[in-house]
Amino acid sequence: MHLQIFEICAIVIVLSALFGYLNAKFLKLPNTIGLMIVSICFTGFLFVSTIFTDFFFDTAQLFINQIDFQEVLLDIMLGFLLFAGAMHTNFDQLRVQRWPVLVFSTLGVLASTLLCGVLTYFGFRLLSIEPQFIHCLLFGALISPTDPIAVLGILKQAGVPKKLETKIVGESLFNDGVGVVVFLTIFHIASGSSVSENDTHAHFTPPVESYSVVAFQDSSQPTSSNEKIGEDDHQDETASSPDAATTSGVEHHETTLMDQINGVIKLFSWEVLGGIILGLTLGYLTFLLLRSIDDYEIEVLITLACVTGGYALATSLHLSAPLAMVVAGLIVGNDTVRGTAMSQQTEMYVNRFWELLDILLNAILFVLIGLELLILSDSITLTFVYAAAMAIVIVLLSRFLSLLIPVRCFAKKLEFVPHTTTIMTWGGLRGGISIALALSLTAEMNRDLFLTVTYGVVIFSIIVQGLSVGKLAKSLIGIESDESSDSAEIAH
Repeated sequence: MHLQIFEICAIVIVLSALFGYLNAKFLKLPNTIGLMIVSICFTGFLFVSTIFTDFFFDTAQLFINQIDFQEVLLDIMLGFLLFAGAMHTNFDQLRVQRWPVLVFSTLGVLASTLLCGVLTYFGFRLLSIEPQFIHCLLFGALISPTDPIAVLGILKQAGVPKKLETKIVGESLFNDGVGVVVFLTIFHIASGSSVSENDTHAHFTPPVESYSVVAFQDSSQPTSSNEKIGEDDHQDETASSPDAATTSGVEHHETTLMDQINGVIKLFSWEVLGGIILGLTLGYLTFLLLRSIDDYEIEVLITLACVTGGYALATSLHLSAPLAMVVAGLIVGNDTVRGTAMSQQTEMYVNRFWELLDILLNAILFVLIGLELLILSDSITLTFVYAAAMAIVIVLLSRFLSLLIPVRCFAKKLEFVPHTTTIMTWGGLRGGISIALALSLTAEMNRDLFLTVTYGVVIFSIIVQGLSVGKLAKSLIGIESDESSDSAEIAH
């Protein structure tokens, strides 16, 4: 069964509408959570149906295998969702909280990646699972950044105080771009450890080749026969001279290490800083265009062009497209820009357009997350389920520890609400981006293990944490509004 793109889109949209109706009629949960629960229940029904016939399950599995979840999320949906989320983020509050947000989304991600990698490495050994340490770090990199789509879709309906919501939302918007770069860097190192060192050097060459996550699968392919012959000849020559082999080995190792360090710095600088600069440029150009006309139809089209054209441009330049979209969205959504570049009518239509697009794409995304369970059917084992349960604790603990010192440093100056670390830990939701990154792993990187574990963490995060974070915040800090303190901070 091979379906055309339109047929695939039609089926996904029909399922999203049906699941959304069931949630609105019966479950009455927040849309993102309800849609995923109904989708998982539907997948469970397909598993149960195999008792009587394999037809429904096999058909659904063939269908979901035709959807490239990585490409759909990372290359198509992500830019729209991030831009929409950034547009509706409180810019004034984000400006006040800029320093903690910056620390959380950079140093916090790095610390959580390391902690998660170390704890996973030793913890999984208790279950007789022994992945390499670099692969555990890779898992830490893909699971540490909070997912902006999940956070924006759930947290704003949870009743969390605005100051705290701004920290979590702001962190999720920026740590997504940083987290992808960290994952990409560790991925190259991990690929280099499983192939020749010459390949590692090639991977770290500055951005002549694409650093797209979707292209990761090619990075672990074996070298050509000519390259292998060259390597064999080199080995024969060095074998004849032990001293020469030792000397050349040390020099080659040092050179490779320096190449890796330089490659990491160049990659991080090019992707992150370049993405931010491109986002500033796109946002400013969009502002100038919006200010020069007063036609709401064309102005909505201009914002859409900013996202589609900007994301494509960032990808072609090998910059961080997610960061570019976040920065552009913050500029276009800024109250100052809205007041000077948009009429009231234009502002209303722009807001409604992006709110509707955000709702539609979120609905499709969370239905797909539920259906992606079908691809795990052949790899789930009881040991992997235990590993997923352990990973949930590890991820929460790593996030708590990575936030502890930064929160204490900024708490007095910015008057953080009580129990900020606890609420931010529980409110740091994971979502589709982590699953998409896990899908890019190769078999040598324990793909089945980490994909199953990642899926378990994401389901727990969205359903359990997403449904309870509002109640947790109210129980810890009360239901009093913090609007007065917010206004004082903004004025300051």
